[in-house]
Amino acid sequence: VGSQRWWEQEIPVGDTIGKGELMTHNLTELIKPESYEVRLTPITRFGEGDSTIRIITYSAPINPHLREFHCSFEEEPICMFTQDKNDDFDWTRHSAATRDTKYTPNTGPSADHTGSKQGFYMYIETSRPRKKGDEARLVSPFFNIAPKNPYGNPNPPAYCFGFFYHMYGKHIGTLNAFLKQKGQMTLDAPVWSLSGNQGDRWKQAKVSIHPTSSFQVVLEGIRGPGIEGDIAIDDVTLEEGECRDPPPNISANALSTSSHIWLLCTTLVLTLLEGQR
Repeated sequence: VGSQRWWEQEIPVGDTIGKGELMTHNLTELIKPESYEVRLTPITRFGEGDSTIRIITYSAPINPHLREFHCSFEEEPICMFTQDKNDDFDWTRHSAATRDTKYTPNTGPSADHTGSKQGFYMYIETSRPRKKGDEARLVSPFFNIAPKNPYGNPNPPAYCFGFFYHMYGKHIGTLNAFLKQKGQMTLDAPVWSLSGNQGDRWKQAKVSIHPTSSFQVVLEGIRGPGIEGDIAIDDVTLEEGECRDPPPNISANALSTSSHIWLLCTTLVLTLLEGQR
């Protein structure tokens, strides 16, 4: 689109085409992540028929059946993630080695999740002109779910969505993760959420998701009350199957509640043991 260059191919058809018959043809020239205008013209013994035109957008085939997806943001295309055009600001790709020496101290990571200062990650810059409540959303490419097995489990397939996060600074806001299915115009409640200062270290989040159609994952950073609120993410993964480890930090309240319940159960067991003696 926007270029005057055209490729032309003839697609020979040997037999008579039946009404409603599906035909496929691979366009191998589409090699760049751009939009293309495709014009299809039927040619019969009476000459050329009316053309039909479609605009199609190319996207790189990223694990179309999603056996496993991993993005560490080391390359500039950032695995075909895109910035949401309807949010307030964008995520920034950075490494500690290239980060501005004048950046706000006491917030943000000093290296990527592996400890490499040359390694890249994505983060939200919360200095001016950002203000409290501003949102930045990073949207993954679409993933196709595995086809249903007519003899298998009728429930939708499960996938484990994981990522590393760094939430250090006294003004840290909120990090949300969403599941967005094809055709969905607005986001539902987050599948994972965490707010506040979590210390100067990387932690991993994992959450099981159950999409019923092609889907995207969305990571949203919300600016807190001040400039010491940089939130970073790294090494986003998607794998088939439920998460084998329990997803930590669904929310700060949920974590403290589950810990409290575990302590109560431990106390109860010890009390019962004492009673048996």
